[in-house]
Amino acid sequence: MDESPLLRFERARKSFGRNEVLRGVTLDVTRHTVVVCIGASGSGKSTLLRCANLLETVTDGQIFLNGEDISDPRRDADAVRRKIGIVFQSFNLFPHMTVLDNVTLSLRKVVGMPRGEAEERGMALLKRIGIEAKARVYPDRLSGGQQQRVAIVRAIASDPELLLLDEITSALDPQLVGEVLDLVLELKSTRATILMATHEMSFARSAADDVVFLHNGVIEESGPPDKIFGEPEKPATRAFLERFRV
Repeated sequence: MDESPLLRFERARKSFGRNEVLRGVTLDVTRHTVVVCIGASGSGKSTLLRCANLLETVTDGQIFLNGEDISDPRRDADAVRRKIGIVFQSFNLFPHMTVLDNVTLSLRKVVGMPRGEAEERGMALLKRIGIEAKARVYPDRLSGGQQQRVAIVRAIASDPELLLLDEITSALDPQLVGEVLDLVLELKSTRATILMATHEMSFARSAADDVVFLHNGVIEESGPPDKIFGEPEKPATRAFLERFRV
């Protein structure tokens, strides 16, 4: 395995006015690993992911992708985002476009792939998640779980180097959570590089290569899931995990 980090945060800080949400975060995401961020609401998980995709600009510190400083304001943000897929808790599918058009949009408009080739790839991806029969329908005809799976497929359609998943099950009914998390496990099996934030502790313990506990904008503790969930060292980590049975 290539141990060099694909993504690196180096003393990253992010403030919104006087509210400092990230307070000097240093974190490596190694290639072909799944890094899961846990922590209470407001701990900085979503902000961390949004900074990685340059949807937010760090106030201080640096972010590197493949060794290149992507937090440099002179960097072409759109060029960086083409290397990164991101999925949010709200599905963000275009309601006026079919499922297939949603999936192939970036292939056609960003990558420049001909429609026929893009649709062939899109159908293959939809078949992979078992909803190719829904390719020509609109998102409002899908369940929440199906919509979120389509959103993930859309994010991976152009083979991004990094996939960011931000609380992707938070808006789902409990019975739909499993089908979305199963897709994440499948992506892990293909050696995708994933940085995700989640409240699903059992999933984090079983799927993560590394777990990062964010507390008040700092990494309080990090390490393999068995260590974080089985033998947490910090009082704040123990207090947080006591709320869950994992």
